[in-house]
Amino acid sequence: MTYRISKEFHFSASHQLDGLPEDHPCGRLHGHNYVVALELSAPTDGLDTTGFVRDYGDLKEFSRWLDHEVDHQHLNKVVADRNPTAENLARWLYERWNGRYPELDSVRVSETPKSWAEYRP
Repeated sequence: MTYRISKEFHFSASHQLDGLPEDHPCGRLHGHNYVVALELSAPTDGLDTTGFVRDYGDLKEFSRWLDHEVDHQHLNKVVADRNPTAENLARWLYERWNGRYPELDSVRVSETPKSWAEYRP
């Protein structure tokens, strides 16, 4: 048995995607109101002494970092080593935070209310 928890975070940012046809709207500079969901898990016998997968309060560090480093930024500069698609953003966030949150299972990123990308190694 496994327990899973998740928490959503929000930020706004711009980006421009490379490698698209000239008339593709995502190739133009544009922005989104992003939603990021972190999912963490632990086996039944892996909960902490309180019974948590992870205290939600511990995720405030991620929230503060997101607000300071990513919110209202141009993602092409922030995520400089890859095209800032939702898929690449999910992986980038996972790779930056899985060391701090070893229970991190996946990161989901939404650019619009109807679309999500997920990175789950």
